[in-house]
Amino acid sequence: MTAGQQRADGAARALLVLAAVAVGFAAADTYVVVLALPEMMASVGLNLDELQRAAPVVSGFLLGYIAMLPLIGRIADIRGRIPVLVGSLVVFSVGSLVTAASYDLVTMVAGRFLQGVGGGGLVPATLALVADIWTAEQRGVPLGVVGAVQEVGSVLGPLYGAVVLSFSTWHTIFWLNLAVGLVLAAGLLAVRPAASPAGHNATESRAAVDWLGALLAVLAVVALALVLLAPERLTSGLTTGLAYIPYAGDSRWTTPMALTCYVLAALFVGRELSAKRPLIDLRSTADIRSSADLIGAGLLGLALAGVVLAFATADPEVQVFSPLGPWFLAGSAVAALLFVWRQRVATYPLIPQRALADRPAWGAVLVSFLIGSSLIAALVDIPIFARVTVFPNSQLGAALVLVRLLAALPVGALAGGYLLRRVPAAVLASVGMVAAAAGFVWMAQWDRSALDSPVATVPLVLCGLGFGLAIAPVNAALLAATRSEVHGIASALLIVARMVGMLVGISALTTIGLRRFYAVAADVPSIQQVCGADRICDAYVDALREAGIAQIHAIFWGAAVAALLAAVASAVLLRTVDPTGPRGRRGLGL
Repeated sequence: MTAGQQRADGAARALLVLAAVAVGFAAADTYVVVLALPEMMASVGLNLDELQRAAPVVSGFLLGYIAMLPLIGRIADIRGRIPVLVGSLVVFSVGSLVTAASYDLVTMVAGRFLQGVGGGGLVPATLALVADIWTAEQRGVPLGVVGAVQEVGSVLGPLYGAVVLSFSTWHTIFWLNLAVGLVLAAGLLAVRPAASPAGHNATESRAAVDWLGALLAVLAVVALALVLLAPERLTSGLTTGLAYIPYAGDSRWTTPMALTCYVLAALFVGRELSAKRPLIDLRSTADIRSSADLIGAGLLGLALAGVVLAFATADPEVQVFSPLGPWFLAGSAVAALLFVWRQRVATYPLIPQRALADRPAWGAVLVSFLIGSSLIAALVDIPIFARVTVFPNSQLGAALVLVRLLAALPVGALAGGYLLRRVPAAVLASVGMVAAAAGFVWMAQWDRSALDSPVATVPLVLCGLGFGLAIAPVNAALLAATRSEVHGIASALLIVARMVGMLVGISALTTIGLRRFYAVAADVPSIQQVCGADRICDAYVDALREAGIAQIHAIFWGAAVAALLAAVASAVLLRTVDPTGPRGRRGLGL
Protein backbone atom coordinates (compact mmCIF):
# COMPACT_ATOMS: atom_id res chain seq x y z
CA MET A 1 0.00 0.00 0.00
CA THR A 2 1.41 3.39 -1.00
CA ALA A 3 1.65 6.38 1.33
CA GLY A 4 -1.14 8.06 -0.63
CA GLN A 5 -3.41 5.09 -0.18
CA GLN A 6 -2.66 4.99 3.54
CA ARG A 7 -3.56 8.67 3.84
CA ALA A 8 -6.77 8.10 1.89
CA ASP A 9 -7.74 5.13 4.11
CA GLY A 10 -6.98 7.17 7.23
CA ALA A 11 -9.08 10.03 5.89
CA ALA A 12 -11.92 7.60 5.12
CA ARG A 13 -11.91 6.39 8.73
CA ALA A 14 -11.81 9.99 9.96
CA LEU A 15 -14.81 10.81 7.77
CA LEU A 16 -16.71 7.85 9.23
CA VAL A 17 -15.88 8.92 12.79
CA LEU A 18 -16.94 12.53 12.23
CA ALA A 19 -20.11 11.57 10.34
CA ALA A 20 -21.05 8.93 12.94
CA VAL A 21 -20.49 11.35 15.82
CA ALA A 22 -22.68 13.88 14.03
CA VAL A 23 -25.43 11.27 13.60
CA GLY A 24 -25.15 10.28 17.27
CA PHE A 25 -25.25 13.89 18.43
CA ALA A 26 -28.33 14.61 16.35
CA ALA A 27 -29.97 11.46 17.77
CA ALA A 28 -29.21 12.68 21.29
CA ASP A 29 -30.88 15.99 20.48
CA THR A 30 -34.05 14.10 19.54
CA TYR A 31 -34.42 12.97 23.14
CA VAL A 32 -32.77 15.80 25.05
CA VAL A 33 -35.93 17.88 24.87
CA VAL A 34 -37.77 15.32 27.03
CA LEU A 35 -36.24 16.68 30.25
CA ALA A 36 -35.86 20.27 29.08
CA LEU A 37 -39.45 20.70 27.85
CA PRO A 38 -40.96 22.00 31.14
CA GLU A 39 -38.34 24.77 31.36
CA MET A 40 -38.68 25.51 27.65
CA MET A 41 -42.44 25.86 28.07
CA ALA A 42 -42.03 28.22 31.02
CA SER A 43 -39.64 30.44 29.05
CA VAL A 44 -42.33 31.16 26.44
CA GLY A 45 -45.14 31.64 28.96
CA LEU A 46 -46.71 28.17 28.94
CA ASN A 47 -47.76 26.32 32.09
CA LEU A 48 -47.25 22.59 32.62
CA ASP A 49 -51.00 22.01 32.14
CA GLU A 50 -50.69 23.45 28.61
CA LEU A 51 -48.59 20.55 27.34
CA GLN A 52 -50.73 20.19 24.20
CA ARG A 53 -49.80 23.73 23.13
CA ALA A 54 -46.13 22.80 23.47
CA ALA A 55 -46.53 19.68 21.30
CA PRO A 56 -45.20 21.55 18.20
CA VAL A 57 -41.80 21.75 19.92
CA VAL A 58 -41.57 17.97 19.50
CA SER A 59 -43.63 17.54 16.33
CA GLY A 60 -41.77 20.44 14.65
CA PHE A 61 -38.52 18.52 14.99
CA LEU A 62 -40.11 15.34 13.62
CA LEU A 63 -41.69 17.29 10.77
CA GLY A 64 -38.33 18.70 9.68
CA TYR A 65 -36.63 15.34 10.20
CA ILE A 66 -39.06 13.25 8.13
CA ALA A 67 -40.61 15.55 5.54
CA MET A 68 -37.32 16.86 4.14
CA LEU A 69 -35.42 13.56 4.15
CA PRO A 70 -36.21 12.39 0.60
CA LEU A 71 -35.12 15.71 -0.94
CA ILE A 72 -31.92 15.81 1.13
CA GLY A 73 -31.15 12.21 0.19
CA ARG A 74 -31.56 13.05 -3.49
CA ILE A 75 -29.35 16.12 -3.15
CA ALA A 76 -26.68 13.87 -1.62
CA ASP A 77 -26.78 11.80 -4.81
CA ILE A 78 -26.53 14.88 -7.03
CA ARG A 79 -24.08 17.10 -5.13
CA GLY A 80 -22.13 14.54 -3.09
CA ARG A 81 -22.16 13.23 0.47
CA ILE A 82 -19.75 15.62 2.18
CA PRO A 83 -21.48 18.84 1.02
CA VAL A 84 -24.77 17.49 2.32
CA LEU A 85 -23.21 16.44 5.63
CA VAL A 86 -21.63 19.86 6.10
CA GLY A 87 -24.79 21.65 4.99
CA SER A 88 -26.92 19.54 7.35
CA LEU A 89 -24.62 20.36 10.26
CA VAL A 90 -24.81 24.07 9.42
CA VAL A 91 -28.62 23.95 9.28
CA PHE A 92 -28.67 21.98 12.54
CA SER A 93 -26.39 24.59 14.13
CA VAL A 94 -28.51 27.51 12.93
CA GLY A 95 -31.58 25.73 14.25
CA SER A 96 -29.83 25.29 17.60
CA LEU A 97 -29.06 29.01 17.68
CA VAL A 98 -32.67 29.95 16.89
CA THR A 99 -33.94 27.54 19.56
CA ALA A 100 -31.48 28.76 22.19
CA ALA A 101 -32.31 32.41 21.51
CA SER A 102 -36.06 31.91 20.97
CA TYR A 103 -38.33 34.42 22.66
CA ASP A 104 -41.74 32.88 21.88
CA LEU A 105 -43.27 29.56 20.85
CA VAL A 106 -43.12 30.34 17.12
CA THR A 107 -39.37 30.96 17.07
CA MET A 108 -38.79 27.93 19.30
CA VAL A 109 -40.72 25.66 16.92
CA ALA A 110 -38.93 27.20 13.92
CA GLY A 111 -35.59 26.41 15.55
CA ARG A 112 -36.60 22.85 16.30
CA PHE A 113 -37.82 22.41 12.71
CA LEU A 114 -34.43 23.52 11.38
CA GLN A 115 -32.72 21.16 13.82
CA GLY A 116 -34.87 18.33 12.48
CA VAL A 117 -34.01 19.17 8.87
CA GLY A 118 -30.29 19.23 9.66
CA GLY A 119 -30.31 16.20 11.94
CA GLY A 120 -32.34 14.10 9.51
CA GLY A 121 -30.09 14.94 6.58
CA LEU A 122 -27.05 13.48 8.33
CA VAL A 123 -28.24 9.87 8.31
CA PRO A 124 -28.81 9.12 4.59
CA ALA A 125 -25.66 11.00 3.60
CA THR A 126 -23.63 9.00 6.15
CA LEU A 127 -25.04 5.65 4.98
CA ALA A 128 -24.35 6.57 1.36
CA LEU A 129 -20.83 7.67 2.33
CA VAL A 130 -20.17 4.26 3.88
CA ALA A 131 -21.25 2.60 0.63
CA ASP A 132 -18.98 4.94 -1.35
CA ILE A 133 -15.89 4.23 0.71
CA TRP A 134 -16.22 0.53 1.55
CA THR A 135 -17.00 -2.39 -0.71
CA ALA A 136 -20.01 -4.60 0.00
CA GLU A 137 -17.99 -7.17 1.94
CA GLN A 138 -16.39 -4.42 4.05
CA ARG A 139 -19.49 -2.39 4.91
CA GLY A 140 -20.79 -4.47 7.80
CA VAL A 141 -18.65 -3.01 10.58
CA PRO A 142 -18.92 0.63 9.41
CA LEU A 143 -22.70 0.30 9.13
CA GLY A 144 -22.76 -1.31 12.57
CA VAL A 145 -20.71 1.58 13.96
CA VAL A 146 -23.10 4.16 12.50
CA GLY A 147 -26.12 2.28 13.86
CA ALA A 148 -24.49 1.81 17.26
CA VAL A 149 -23.50 5.47 17.61
CA GLN A 150 -27.00 6.55 16.63
CA GLU A 151 -28.52 4.32 19.32
CA VAL A 152 -25.95 5.45 21.89
CA GLY A 153 -27.06 9.01 21.14
CA SER A 154 -30.62 8.00 21.93
CA VAL A 155 -29.49 6.62 25.30
CA LEU A 156 -27.23 9.53 26.19
CA GLY A 157 -29.64 12.27 25.05
CA PRO A 158 -31.70 12.44 28.25
CA LEU A 159 -28.53 12.02 30.36
CA TYR A 160 -26.83 14.84 28.45
CA GLY A 161 -29.86 17.04 29.08
CA ALA A 162 -29.95 16.15 32.77
CA VAL A 163 -26.25 16.97 33.25
CA VAL A 164 -26.58 20.36 31.57
CA LEU A 165 -29.77 21.20 33.43
CA SER A 166 -28.08 20.35 36.73
CA PHE A 167 -25.77 23.37 36.45
CA SER A 168 -27.36 25.62 33.82
CA THR A 169 -30.58 26.40 31.93
CA TRP A 170 -32.08 24.68 28.93
CA HIS A 171 -30.62 27.36 26.66
CA THR A 172 -27.12 25.98 27.31
CA ILE A 173 -28.08 22.65 25.72
CA PHE A 174 -28.71 24.32 22.41
CA TRP A 175 -25.74 26.70 22.61
CA LEU A 176 -23.58 23.59 23.04
CA ASN A 177 -25.35 22.03 20.05
CA LEU A 178 -24.40 25.10 18.02
CA ALA A 179 -20.75 24.82 18.98
CA VAL A 180 -20.52 21.05 18.42
CA GLY A 181 -22.29 21.26 15.06
CA LEU A 182 -19.90 23.91 13.76
CA VAL A 183 -16.84 22.03 15.03
CA LEU A 184 -17.98 18.83 13.28
CA ALA A 185 -18.67 20.73 10.05
CA ALA A 186 -15.19 22.26 10.18
CA GLY A 187 -13.71 18.82 10.85
CA LEU A 188 -15.42 17.34 7.79
CA LEU A 189 -14.12 20.18 5.63
CA ALA A 190 -10.62 19.70 7.01
CA VAL A 191 -10.60 15.94 6.37
CA ARG A 192 -12.14 16.18 2.91
CA PRO A 193 -8.99 17.28 1.01
CA ALA A 194 -7.02 14.29 2.31
CA ALA A 195 -9.80 11.97 1.15
CA SER A 196 -10.10 13.56 -2.28
CA PRO A 197 -9.22 11.67 -5.46
CA ALA A 198 -5.64 11.44 -6.61
CA GLY A 199 -4.31 14.56 -8.25
CA HIS A 200 -6.35 16.89 -6.06
CA ASN A 201 -4.16 19.37 -4.25
CA ALA A 202 -5.01 19.71 -0.56
CA THR A 203 -3.23 23.07 -0.35
CA GLU A 204 -5.46 24.39 -3.12
CA SER A 205 -8.53 23.17 -1.23
CA ARG A 206 -7.50 25.06 1.88
CA ALA A 207 -6.68 28.16 -0.16
CA ALA A 208 -10.04 27.93 -1.89
CA VAL A 209 -11.97 28.91 1.25
CA ASP A 210 -14.10 31.96 0.54
CA TRP A 211 -13.04 34.00 3.55
CA LEU A 212 -15.15 37.04 2.60
CA GLY A 213 -18.20 34.81 2.25
CA ALA A 214 -17.40 33.17 5.59
CA LEU A 215 -17.12 36.59 7.26
CA LEU A 216 -20.46 37.73 5.84
CA ALA A 217 -22.09 34.47 6.99
CA VAL A 218 -20.74 34.87 10.52
CA LEU A 219 -21.87 38.50 10.70
CA ALA A 220 -25.35 37.57 9.43
CA VAL A 221 -25.66 34.83 12.06
CA VAL A 222 -24.45 37.20 14.82
CA ALA A 223 -27.01 39.77 13.70
CA LEU A 224 -29.71 37.07 13.77
CA ALA A 225 -28.72 36.13 17.31
CA LEU A 226 -28.87 39.77 18.40
CA VAL A 227 -32.35 40.14 16.90
CA LEU A 228 -33.58 37.05 18.73
CA LEU A 229 -31.86 37.72 22.04
CA ALA A 230 -32.42 41.50 22.13
CA PRO A 231 -29.97 41.87 25.06
CA GLU A 232 -31.21 44.33 27.66
CA ARG A 233 -27.79 45.97 27.79
CA LEU A 234 -28.21 46.94 24.13
CA THR A 235 -31.95 47.62 24.03
CA SER A 236 -31.78 49.96 27.05
CA GLY A 237 -28.71 51.86 25.84
CA LEU A 238 -29.23 55.45 24.74
CA THR A 239 -27.46 54.86 21.42
CA THR A 240 -27.55 51.10 20.93
CA GLY A 241 -31.25 51.04 21.78
CA LEU A 242 -31.95 52.83 18.51
CA ALA A 243 -31.12 49.60 16.70
CA TYR A 244 -34.14 47.96 18.36
CA ILE A 245 -36.78 50.59 17.64
CA PRO A 246 -39.14 49.14 14.98
CA TYR A 247 -39.69 51.04 11.78
CA ALA A 248 -43.29 49.78 11.75
CA GLY A 249 -45.48 48.11 14.36
CA ASP A 250 -43.86 46.55 17.41
CA SER A 251 -42.11 43.53 15.88
CA ARG A 252 -38.39 43.08 16.42
CA TRP A 253 -38.22 41.90 12.78
CA THR A 254 -38.79 45.48 11.56
CA THR A 255 -35.96 47.02 13.59
CA PRO A 256 -32.66 48.40 12.22
CA MET A 257 -30.91 45.35 13.73
CA ALA A 258 -33.19 43.04 11.76
CA LEU A 259 -32.59 45.12 8.63
CA THR A 260 -28.85 44.69 9.19
CA CYS A 261 -29.36 40.93 9.35
CA TYR A 262 -31.31 40.98 6.07
CA VAL A 263 -28.66 43.07 4.32
CA LEU A 264 -25.81 40.85 5.51
CA ALA A 265 -27.72 37.75 4.38
CA ALA A 266 -28.32 39.31 0.96
CA LEU A 267 -24.65 40.27 0.66
CA PHE A 268 -23.66 36.71 1.54
CA VAL A 269 -25.95 35.30 -1.15
CA GLY A 270 -24.59 37.78 -3.69
CA ARG A 271 -21.03 36.88 -2.75
CA GLU A 272 -21.67 33.16 -3.12
CA LEU A 273 -23.27 33.70 -6.52
CA SER A 274 -20.34 35.72 -7.80
CA ALA A 275 -17.28 34.22 -6.07
CA LYS A 276 -14.89 32.03 -8.07
CA ARG A 277 -14.71 29.43 -5.30
CA PRO A 278 -17.78 30.10 -3.13
CA LEU A 279 -18.26 28.76 0.36
CA ILE A 280 -21.65 27.43 -0.79
CA ASP A 281 -22.02 26.81 -4.50
CA LEU A 282 -25.43 28.44 -4.95
CA ARG A 283 -24.96 28.45 -8.72
CA SER A 284 -25.29 24.68 -8.66
CA THR A 285 -28.87 24.94 -7.41
CA ALA A 286 -29.88 24.87 -11.08
CA ASP A 287 -28.63 21.27 -11.23
CA ILE A 288 -30.67 20.43 -8.15
CA ARG A 289 -33.80 22.05 -9.56
CA SER A 290 -33.48 20.11 -12.80
CA SER A 291 -32.48 16.75 -11.31
CA ALA A 292 -34.21 16.56 -7.94
CA ASP A 293 -37.80 17.40 -9.00
CA LEU A 294 -38.64 19.94 -6.32
CA ILE A 295 -42.35 19.69 -7.09
CA GLY A 296 -42.29 15.97 -6.40
CA ALA A 297 -40.23 16.56 -3.26
CA GLY A 298 -42.79 19.10 -2.07
CA LEU A 299 -45.69 16.71 -2.65
CA LEU A 300 -43.95 13.86 -0.85
CA GLY A 301 -43.01 16.24 1.97
CA LEU A 302 -46.67 17.28 2.33
CA ALA A 303 -47.76 13.64 2.41
CA LEU A 304 -45.25 12.85 5.14
CA ALA A 305 -46.10 16.04 7.04
CA GLY A 306 -49.74 14.99 7.20
CA VAL A 307 -48.75 11.65 8.74
CA VAL A 308 -46.49 13.36 11.29
CA LEU A 309 -49.11 15.91 12.33
CA ALA A 310 -51.85 13.27 12.53
CA PHE A 311 -49.97 10.97 14.89
CA ALA A 312 -47.12 12.85 16.58
CA THR A 313 -49.36 15.36 18.39
CA ALA A 314 -51.63 12.70 19.93
CA ASP A 315 -51.23 11.39 23.49
CA PRO A 316 -50.25 7.71 22.99
CA GLU A 317 -51.81 6.72 26.31
CA VAL A 318 -55.34 7.82 25.40
CA GLN A 319 -55.48 8.89 21.72
CA VAL A 320 -55.00 7.28 18.33
CA PHE A 321 -55.00 10.55 16.35
CA SER A 322 -54.70 14.19 17.20
CA PRO A 323 -58.09 16.00 17.05
CA LEU A 324 -57.39 17.08 13.46
CA GLY A 325 -55.79 13.73 12.58
CA PRO A 326 -58.38 12.54 10.05
CA TRP A 327 -58.10 15.81 8.15
CA PHE A 328 -54.31 15.64 8.13
CA LEU A 329 -54.44 12.07 6.83
CA ALA A 330 -56.92 13.04 4.11
CA GLY A 331 -54.58 15.80 2.96
CA SER A 332 -51.68 13.37 3.15
CA ALA A 333 -53.52 10.88 0.94
CA VAL A 334 -54.22 13.56 -1.69
CA ALA A 335 -50.57 14.69 -1.67
CA ALA A 336 -49.41 11.06 -1.95
CA LEU A 337 -51.61 10.46 -5.01
CA LEU A 338 -50.30 13.64 -6.63
CA PHE A 339 -46.76 12.50 -5.87
CA VAL A 340 -47.37 9.17 -7.62
CA TRP A 341 -48.68 11.08 -10.64
CA ARG A 342 -45.66 13.38 -10.55
CA GLN A 343 -43.31 10.41 -10.44
CA ARG A 344 -44.85 9.16 -13.67
CA VAL A 345 -44.73 12.42 -15.63
CA ALA A 346 -41.53 14.11 -14.38
CA THR A 347 -38.52 14.00 -16.68
CA TYR A 348 -36.22 13.52 -13.70
CA PRO A 349 -38.42 12.18 -10.88
CA LEU A 350 -37.42 12.54 -7.24
CA ILE A 351 -37.02 8.77 -6.97
CA PRO A 352 -35.22 7.70 -10.18
CA GLN A 353 -36.89 5.01 -12.24
CA ARG A 354 -36.17 1.49 -10.98
CA ALA A 355 -34.14 2.86 -8.05
CA LEU A 356 -35.84 0.31 -5.77
CA ALA A 357 -36.79 -2.20 -8.45
CA ASP A 358 -34.83 -5.12 -7.00
CA ARG A 359 -36.74 -7.11 -4.42
CA PRO A 360 -34.11 -6.71 -1.66
CA ALA A 361 -34.23 -2.92 -2.16
CA TRP A 362 -37.96 -2.40 -1.66
CA GLY A 363 -37.95 -5.33 0.76
CA ALA A 364 -35.47 -3.49 3.00
CA VAL A 365 -37.80 -0.47 3.03
CA LEU A 366 -40.74 -2.69 4.02
CA VAL A 367 -38.70 -4.41 6.74
CA SER A 368 -37.66 -1.00 8.07
CA PHE A 369 -41.33 0.02 8.30
CA LEU A 370 -42.19 -3.14 10.25
CA ILE A 371 -39.21 -2.67 12.57
CA GLY A 372 -40.36 0.86 13.35
CA SER A 373 -43.92 -0.37 13.99
CA SER A 374 -42.60 -2.82 16.57
CA LEU A 375 -39.85 -0.71 18.13
CA ILE A 376 -42.20 2.13 19.05
CA ALA A 377 -44.01 -0.16 21.49
CA ALA A 378 -40.80 -0.57 23.46
CA LEU A 379 -40.00 3.14 23.47
CA VAL A 380 -43.46 4.24 24.57
CA ASP A 381 -45.10 1.42 26.49
CA ILE A 382 -42.27 0.00 28.60
CA PRO A 383 -42.03 3.27 30.59
CA ILE A 384 -45.84 3.37 30.80
CA PHE A 385 -45.89 -0.17 32.22
CA ALA A 386 -43.25 0.84 34.75
CA ARG A 387 -45.32 3.83 35.87
CA VAL A 388 -48.49 1.74 36.12
CA THR A 389 -46.78 -0.89 38.28
CA VAL A 390 -43.65 -0.16 40.35
CA PHE A 391 -42.85 3.51 39.61
CA PRO A 392 -46.19 5.38 39.83
CA ASN A 393 -44.52 8.58 41.08
CA SER A 394 -41.12 8.41 39.42
CA GLN A 395 -40.72 9.27 35.76
CA LEU A 396 -36.96 8.80 36.14
CA GLY A 397 -37.40 5.28 37.51
CA ALA A 398 -39.69 4.38 34.62
CA ALA A 399 -37.20 5.81 32.10
CA LEU A 400 -34.36 3.78 33.63
CA VAL A 401 -36.29 0.59 32.91
CA LEU A 402 -36.28 1.51 29.22
CA VAL A 403 -32.55 2.30 29.41
CA ARG A 404 -31.86 -1.42 29.94
CA LEU A 405 -33.27 -2.07 26.45
CA LEU A 406 -31.69 1.01 24.86
CA ALA A 407 -28.26 0.10 26.22
CA ALA A 408 -28.44 -3.27 24.47
CA LEU A 409 -29.32 -1.71 21.09
CA PRO A 410 -25.84 -0.38 20.20
CA VAL A 411 -24.26 -3.66 21.34
CA GLY A 412 -26.56 -5.51 18.97
CA ALA A 413 -25.79 -3.03 16.17
CA LEU A 414 -22.04 -3.60 16.49
CA ALA A 415 -22.52 -7.36 16.67
CA GLY A 416 -24.75 -7.27 13.59
CA GLY A 417 -22.15 -5.29 11.64
CA TYR A 418 -19.39 -7.72 12.59
CA LEU A 419 -21.43 -10.86 11.89
CA LEU A 420 -22.46 -9.53 8.49
CA ARG A 421 -19.04 -10.62 7.23
CA ARG A 422 -20.01 -14.25 7.72
CA VAL A 423 -23.80 -14.43 7.94
CA PRO A 424 -26.20 -13.44 5.11
CA ALA A 425 -28.15 -10.24 5.73
CA ALA A 426 -31.51 -12.02 5.46
CA VAL A 427 -30.60 -14.56 8.15
CA LEU A 428 -29.09 -12.00 10.50
CA ALA A 429 -32.00 -9.56 10.28
CA SER A 430 -34.50 -12.39 10.67
CA VAL A 431 -32.77 -13.79 13.76
CA GLY A 432 -32.62 -10.34 15.30
CA MET A 433 -36.33 -9.72 14.84
CA VAL A 434 -37.24 -13.16 16.17
CA ALA A 435 -35.24 -12.28 19.29
CA ALA A 436 -37.09 -8.97 19.58
CA ALA A 437 -40.43 -10.78 19.21
CA ALA A 438 -39.42 -13.26 21.92
CA GLY A 439 -38.62 -10.34 24.21
CA PHE A 440 -42.07 -8.83 23.65
CA VAL A 441 -43.80 -12.18 24.25
CA TRP A 442 -41.92 -12.48 27.55
CA MET A 443 -42.89 -8.92 28.53
CA ALA A 444 -46.54 -9.71 27.74
CA GLN A 445 -46.41 -12.16 30.69
CA TRP A 446 -45.28 -9.54 33.24
CA ASP A 447 -47.46 -8.99 36.29
CA ARG A 448 -47.49 -5.89 38.45
CA SER A 449 -44.43 -6.97 40.46
CA ALA A 450 -42.36 -8.27 37.53
CA LEU A 451 -40.03 -5.26 37.42
CA ASP A 452 -39.02 -5.84 41.03
CA SER A 453 -37.12 -8.93 39.88
CA PRO A 454 -33.74 -8.70 38.12
CA VAL A 455 -35.01 -11.37 35.72
CA ALA A 456 -37.11 -8.64 34.07
CA THR A 457 -33.89 -7.30 32.56
CA VAL A 458 -33.53 -10.42 30.39
CA PRO A 459 -36.42 -9.73 27.95
CA LEU A 460 -35.45 -6.07 27.81
CA VAL A 461 -31.88 -6.90 26.82
CA LEU A 462 -33.07 -9.64 24.43
CA CYS A 463 -35.39 -7.18 22.72
CA GLY A 464 -32.70 -4.48 22.48
CA LEU A 465 -30.10 -6.88 21.11
CA GLY A 466 -32.61 -8.16 18.54
CA PHE A 467 -33.45 -4.72 17.21
CA GLY A 468 -29.78 -3.75 17.16
CA LEU A 469 -28.79 -6.95 15.37
CA ALA A 470 -31.11 -6.07 12.46
CA ILE A 471 -29.81 -2.53 11.85
CA ALA A 472 -26.68 -3.20 9.78
CA PRO A 473 -28.11 -6.12 7.74
CA VAL A 474 -31.13 -4.12 6.58
CA ASN A 475 -28.95 -1.12 5.66
CA ALA A 476 -26.45 -3.39 3.91
CA ALA A 477 -29.22 -5.15 1.97
CA LEU A 478 -30.52 -1.85 0.65
CA LEU A 479 -27.11 -0.52 -0.34
CA ALA A 480 -26.10 -3.79 -2.02
CA ALA A 481 -29.30 -3.86 -4.09
CA THR A 482 -29.18 -0.25 -5.33
CA ARG A 483 -26.87 1.72 -7.59
CA SER A 484 -24.36 4.10 -6.06
CA GLU A 485 -26.03 7.09 -7.75
CA VAL A 486 -29.25 6.48 -5.79
CA HIS A 487 -27.79 5.47 -2.42
CA GLY A 488 -28.74 8.82 -0.90
CA ILE A 489 -32.43 8.76 -1.82
CA ALA A 490 -32.66 5.02 -1.10
CA SER A 491 -31.19 5.47 2.39
CA ALA A 492 -33.53 8.41 3.00
CA LEU A 493 -36.56 6.30 2.08
CA LEU A 494 -35.34 3.54 4.42
CA ILE A 495 -35.24 6.00 7.32
CA VAL A 496 -38.57 7.55 6.37
CA ALA A 497 -40.11 4.07 6.33
CA ARG A 498 -38.88 3.37 9.86
CA MET A 499 -40.14 6.72 11.18
CA VAL A 500 -43.54 6.39 9.48
CA GLY A 501 -43.71 2.83 10.77
CA MET A 502 -43.22 4.15 14.29
CA LEU A 503 -46.01 6.71 13.87
CA VAL A 504 -48.43 4.25 12.29
CA GLY A 505 -47.40 1.54 14.74
CA ILE A 506 -48.14 3.60 17.82
CA SER A 507 -51.59 4.40 16.41
CA ALA A 508 -52.44 0.79 15.56
CA LEU A 509 -51.04 -0.60 18.81
CA THR A 510 -52.79 2.08 20.87
CA THR A 511 -56.08 1.09 19.22
CA ILE A 512 -55.47 -2.56 20.10
CA GLY A 513 -54.50 -1.66 23.66
CA LEU A 514 -57.49 0.62 24.26
CA ARG A 515 -59.91 -2.03 23.05
CA ARG A 516 -58.41 -4.49 25.49
CA PHE A 517 -58.55 -1.94 28.30
CA TYR A 518 -62.23 -1.20 27.74
CA ALA A 519 -63.02 -4.92 27.48
CA VAL A 520 -61.38 -5.65 30.85
CA ALA A 521 -62.64 -2.46 32.50
CA ALA A 522 -66.21 -3.36 31.51
CA ASP A 523 -66.03 -6.33 33.87
CA VAL A 524 -64.92 -4.18 36.81
CA PRO A 525 -67.83 -3.64 39.23
CA SER A 526 -68.98 -0.12 39.96
CA ILE A 527 -67.36 2.04 42.64
CA GLN A 528 -70.32 1.46 44.94
CA GLN A 529 -70.02 -2.32 44.57
CA VAL A 530 -66.25 -2.39 45.15
CA CYS A 531 -65.86 0.36 47.72
CA GLY A 532 -69.28 0.40 49.35
CA ALA A 533 -69.42 4.19 48.83
CA ASP A 534 -69.16 6.85 46.15
CA ARG A 535 -65.49 7.50 46.89
CA ILE A 536 -62.73 5.69 45.00
CA CYS A 537 -60.90 3.14 47.15
CA ASP A 538 -57.65 1.23 46.71
CA ALA A 539 -59.47 -1.92 45.58
CA TYR A 540 -61.14 -0.05 42.70
CA VAL A 541 -57.84 1.55 41.68
CA ASP A 542 -56.20 -1.89 41.69
CA ALA A 543 -58.94 -3.25 39.45
CA LEU A 544 -58.40 -0.44 36.93
CA ARG A 545 -54.64 -0.95 37.19
CA GLU A 546 -55.14 -4.56 36.12
CA ALA A 547 -57.10 -3.28 33.11
CA GLY A 548 -54.19 -0.97 32.31
CA ILE A 549 -51.73 -3.86 32.55
CA ALA A 550 -53.95 -5.90 30.22
CA GLN A 551 -53.88 -2.96 27.79
CA ILE A 552 -50.08 -2.91 27.71
CA HIS A 553 -49.91 -6.69 27.41
CA ALA A 554 -52.07 -6.43 24.29
CA ILE A 555 -49.70 -3.81 22.88
CA PHE A 556 -46.70 -6.05 23.57
CA TRP A 557 -48.42 -8.91 21.74
CA GLY A 558 -49.10 -6.60 18.81
CA ALA A 559 -45.45 -5.52 18.79
CA ALA A 560 -44.36 -9.18 18.83
CA VAL A 561 -46.53 -9.85 15.76
CA ALA A 562 -45.00 -6.84 13.96
CA ALA A 563 -41.50 -8.08 14.85
CA LEU A 564 -42.30 -11.57 13.54
CA LEU A 565 -43.64 -10.06 10.31
CA ALA A 566 -40.34 -8.17 10.01
CA ALA A 567 -38.47 -11.46 10.56
CA VAL A 568 -40.47 -13.25 7.86
CA ALA A 569 -40.11 -10.31 5.45
CA SER A 570 -36.35 -10.27 6.06
CA ALA A 571 -36.01 -14.00 5.40
CA VAL A 572 -38.08 -13.86 2.21
CA LEU A 573 -37.25 -10.47 0.70
CA LEU A 574 -33.60 -10.03 1.64
CA ARG A 575 -32.46 -13.60 1.06
CA THR A 576 -30.95 -12.94 -2.37
CA VAL A 577 -28.57 -10.35 -0.94
CA ASP A 578 -25.00 -11.55 -0.52
CA PRO A 579 -23.08 -9.11 1.71
CA THR A 580 -19.88 -10.21 -0.01
CA GLY A 581 -21.35 -9.74 -3.47
CA PRO A 582 -19.48 -8.19 -6.40
CA ARG A 583 -19.64 -4.49 -5.62
CA GLY A 584 -16.50 -2.62 -6.53
CA ARG A 585 -15.06 0.16 -4.46
CA ARG A 586 -16.81 3.43 -5.29
CA GLY A 587 -15.52 6.95 -5.43
CA LEU A 588 -15.83 9.05 -2.30
CA GLY A 589 -18.80 11.02 -3.59
CA LEU A 590 -17.20 14.25 -2.43
